[in-house]
Amino acid sequence: MANLKDIQRQIKSVSNTQKTTRAMKLVSTAKLRRAEELAKRSRLYAAKMNQVIAEIAGRIKCNKVGGIDNRSFCKLEDPKTIDIIFVTADKGLCGGFNIQTIKAVKKLLAEYKTKNVKVRLRGIGKKGIEFFKYNEVELFDSVANLSSKPDKELSDQFILTSIEDFKDGKIDALYLVYNGYKNMITQELHVNKVLPVDATQFECNEAEKSMLEVEAQDEEKMLDSLVNRYAQYAMYYSLIDSVAAEHSARMQAMDTATNNAKDMVKSLNVQFNKARQAAITTELIEIISGVESMK
Repeated sequence: MANLKDIQRQIKSVSNTQKTTRAMKLVSTAKLRRAEELAKRSRLYAAKMNQVIAEIAGRIKCNKVGGIDNRSFCKLEDPKTIDIIFVTADKGLCGGFNIQTIKAVKKLLAEYKTKNVKVRLRGIGKKGIEFFKYNEVELFDSVANLSSKPDKELSDQFILTSIEDFKDGKIDALYLVYNGYKNMITQELHVNKVLPVDATQFECNEAEKSMLEVEAQDEEKMLDSLVNRYAQYAMYYSLIDSVAAEHSARMQAMDTATNNAKDMVKSLNVQFNKARQAAITTELIEIISGVESMK
């Protein structure tokens, strides 16, 4: 009977785990709806900002001799130092969500190491920070508890260091690596070059100009200011997109865990019934044998 008690204990333990994973799935589903809506609204704002930057950059490119000479739009030829900012979750239990970002960062580090390019690694999210610290990879700086609760002000402050260092010539490029939200069941890895901005995409098209009115002498000043906002919002949007993807990944992981627990409970119930039947059969044989021996 000890075996039966062990099986019963396992069934109870797995059933409790199943309740926990089901609850976590429901919580992630509710959080995902809010994060998904915020990501959609943020995407519209980002698209409009890109449109304004593209228009002003296009004007300068067409009207100024030599085109755009702003460092934020200079073509990247032979970088000496770059910043890589990665975003991971603060918590686990979300499948391969964090490891995909970590693998992408490791690939970039290896790639630039072969090119003798110095990389300043900057991290957001406990899981990524803990991984690189454990593997003795130097972090230039890091911040926790920001990826789970995106904050515009803290996000702006964090990336501002890289923006200023880029404009001062201390770094030659800024990359942003994170796992973003695509749909309810899919996450999409992003490796985005934030600075310098790719100027080849900007064209001066009179037919596509908006109602935006900017004095010619103010265009470069405004463009410089917009680049700051562009980079800062890219950072903030990556946090929003990442948290939506995290909840999506956790929802799937908890759904899979719940189904696995359900299957395990079924399997354990079969084992329990077989063990109980075997115990009953053994007892009956012993009783019958005892009766036969008394005849």
